[in-house]
Amino acid sequence: MPILTILIVLIVAGVVLWLVNTYIPMDRKIRNILNAVVVIVIVLWLLKAFGILDSLKAVRI
Repeated sequence: MPILTILIVLIVAGVVLWLVNTYIPMDRKIRNILNAVVVIVIVLWLLKAFGILDSLKAVRI
């Protein structure tokens, strides 16, 4: 996956999250949960995009 695509996705996700936090009125707890979910999804997507998540499948416990 090209680095430019990753940067564009991160910028778009950040802008959308900022717009939601700024212009949609919601309780602070709900906003924190939404922010946490978005950050977790983006981190997992980045791990998969860089191939780190796939290499963890080979680890056996």
